[in-house]
Formats: sequence, C-alpha cells, structure tokens
Amino acid sequence: MTSLADSLDAEQLEITGIVSAVPSDALHASIRSIILLSPAAGFWTHFIQSAEYADRQPHPMDRWSRRVIGRIACDLSAKAYFPFGGPPYQPFLAWAQRSGRAWVSPVGPLVHDTQGLLISFRGALGLTEALATTPSTRPCDTCAAPCLNACPVGALGVAPYDVPKCKAFLDTAPGAGCMGAGCLVRRACPVGQSIRQPAQLAFHMKAFNPT
Repeated sequence: MTSLADSLDAEQLEITGIVSAVPSDALHASIRSIILLSPAAGFWTHFIQSAEYADRQPHPMDRWSRRVIGRIACDLSAKAYFPFGGPPYQPFLAWAQRSGRAWVSPVGPLVHDTQGLLISFRGALGLTEALATTPSTRPCDTCAAPCLNACPVGALGVAPYDVPKCKAFLDTAPGAGCMGAGCLVRRACPVGQSIRQPAQLAFHMKAFNPT
C-alpha cells in the first residue's frame, strides 16, 4: 500500500476506515475491500490552491474529489466511489460504522475515533484485495459529552436534529459564530479539534446554509 500512502499524502487525504465489501453494498463482484478517505490536517491549505477552488464554479470540493480520487483509483486499478452525485447514493455512513472506527454519537451524527464529530468523507476506493480492518474504541464511552449541550438553540442534541431551527439560528447575528467557524456542537467534541481550520468549517457551513 506504499503507493497509495504516497498518493494520499500528496493530496492531504487520509484513510479513516477499511471495510470488507458485502453483497448488500451492490458493488461489482470483484470488489472485496472499501477504503474510506477523509481530509487530513493539511487538507484545507492544499485544497485552496486547486483549480477547482480558484475557478469559483459550484461544488469545488466535490469536483476536486472526483478529479483527485478518480485519478488515484485509476493509478491503482481501483474503483472510486463518492458520497455525492446521487441518487442513488453509496452507503458511506454504513461503511463508516462497519469499519469499526465510527459510531452514532450522542447527538446523532457519526463520531470518528480520530476525527470526532468533524469526520467527513471525500470518497472511497474499492479494491479487489481483501484488506484487514482496524477496529478502534468509541470515544464517547469515556467522554463527558459536551456536544449534548453545545447548541445555543437546542437544534442538535438528544432530540432528533431540527434542521429548520438550526438554519433559522444561523441567519441571526448570534449564529455568525457557527457560520464563521463551524457548528458549535461538532466543535465541542474533544476528538479531532485540530484537524479542521475555521475557514474550512466556514466553507462547509456556507454550503449547508447558503442564504
């Protein structure tokens, strides 16, 4: 896997889970393993130098992901999968949980063993080789769960996520903190706080709430 490691390092991506393919994934019969790919610590600095970011056209990160992960897949004779572009959509959330490195958090979204509530997936690689999985430990099991009380309006907590309430808050002056530096709930997770820059989180918030 050295060539893959080098390719991912060059693009500031990292492996955040390895999954054995099962029939219900409905992938090509030759695919035996799925490698989940997420932004590494230096991803944002790398991404903003890309042509996709510079051209100011819609969906720059998705277009970057298709180009870069698609090329890596071709180099490895693998198959690239993406969490966007559907329907239908690939089951990234199910893959993440099957990897043994991501779980449902106390507030609902997935939490990752090293990236916490800031986990996101840029794509995945389907390989014909059978790779060993590396299960980890759910960080929430030993955490005081500050995420539960971090939302100023209670839109994301114990109850199901109230998206309209969340977006209504984001459109107010107090909501500028979330819009400019990322969701307070996700940032409250003590795991992975150093892997996302404020400008990177603001980019995703703008995509979530463009008005």
